Amino acid sequence: MGRWQPDARNRFRQAAVELFDEQGFEDTTVVQIAERAGLTKRTFFRHYADKREVLFEGSARLQELMVTALVGAPDGATPLEAVVAAVHASAAYFLQDRDAVRRRHAVVTSTPELQERERVKLATLTAALADALRGRGVPEPTATLAAESGVTVFRLAFDAWATRADPPPLTVLADELFTALRGVAAPG
Repeated sequence: MGRWQPDARNRFRQAAVELFDEQGFEDTTVVQIAERAGLTKRTFFRHYADKREVLFEGSARLQELMVTALVGAPDGATPLEAVVAAVHASAAYFLQDRDAVRRRHAVVTSTPELQERERVKLATLTAALADALRGRGVPEPTATLAAESGVTVFRLAFDAWATRADPPPLTVLADELFTALRGVAAPG
């Protein structure tokens, strides 16, 4: 093996998801991931602290994308409209490799340790969106309510999108849920 290997992160990610899918998260070792990727264990640890990180490395980028969209929402947007913009921005992120996203989702939802990590990721996203709303002048508790509601819609829409065989676009699923959310608060 050469000292430098191109696209190591992507190769590790692909190898890890394949192995997690084939034999489960708990039964997959870093050595197996490195071997499948055609790289070394040492190279793995240059890129990731542990095997969980392979599945969650995109969290910061997703959060950045959503916060940027929320901040960039039109000035007259309601807090919920700004959150809708954030959720819509996330859709393009997941279209890069739908099969890998679906496989990652299956691994995470079948592993309690990873489910907990996913909840932490979503809580961090919620806090970031609430902070961005407060930065737009939205007072509490409205900022937190809008952020919590938006992340719940995002989670439910993403789950439906990742598990259905031939789903509509993520934005369509999210819009259906935002409509349902607005109906919860509607009179009558």
